[in-house]
Amino acid sequence: MPAISQSVTLLAHTPDALSLIYAAFRQCYHPGDVADLWPRLLAGEIPPEKQADFVGRILASGHESPIEHVSFSFAVAGVSRALTHQLVRHRLASYSQQSQRYVDAAGFDYVLPPAVAAIPEARERFEAAMERAGAAYAELQEILSRHGRGAKANEDARFVLPNACETKIVVTMNCRSLLHFFELRCCLRAQWEIRAMAMAMLGLCREALPVIFARAGARCERLGYCPEEERFSCGRFPRLAEIPRSSV
Repeated sequence: MPAISQSVTLLAHTPDALSLIYAAFRQCYHPGDVADLWPRLLAGEIPPEKQADFVGRILASGHESPIEHVSFSFAVAGVSRALTHQLVRHRLASYSQQSQRYVDAAGFDYVLPPAVAAIPEARERFEAAMERAGAAYAELQEILSRHGRGAKANEDARFVLPNACETKIVVTMNCRSLLHFFELRCCLRAQWEIRAMAMAMLGLCREALPVIFARAGARCERLGYCPEEERFSCGRFPRLAEIPRSSV
């Protein structure tokens, strides 16, 4: 039952993503049918640089809905159930998570919080708790199986598994949902584990589609000030109330 490290892999994203977003934006302001424009986009008649410039200028105006036509899918592993409980609160997304009903969790891996790992006494107690949970799970599996639960023993034994238990999940979000996700979860106020995942996802998105994600991240990075109340601000950026009105 070892502690495990996080991994984030970009599985796929919408093909011809820039051209699709460009076409969607153009349809909003173009009197004709952009289906007629699509073959020209695929043939490279409109250079990607020109598409990106157009998309960037419209995005800067606050018009974001056309970017919902493009989505990204990630495979995330080595994360805790505590993380996925936070993750699935982002509702405009699709999730496929490893089942604790059908996948045997005997000898489960777990996520060790850095703050716990840094204190020998805390780490010792944490690892002992993981061992006890693993032992209780195995004992319940055996008892339930003896009493006729058979293959269904897992679904009842799993109630003793901890939030630290490692899980794997496939996540799909459209670009607009990803921008919102990054605003919240790249913030220093986000819990360390989901922030690490969000930063890894953001790096992959920036590489794949920089016109959309080059300036993505925590809200303060885009706004130039912290939108949080004083008690929640990390101090990295001044709060809006602290900026002289002549500068706003």
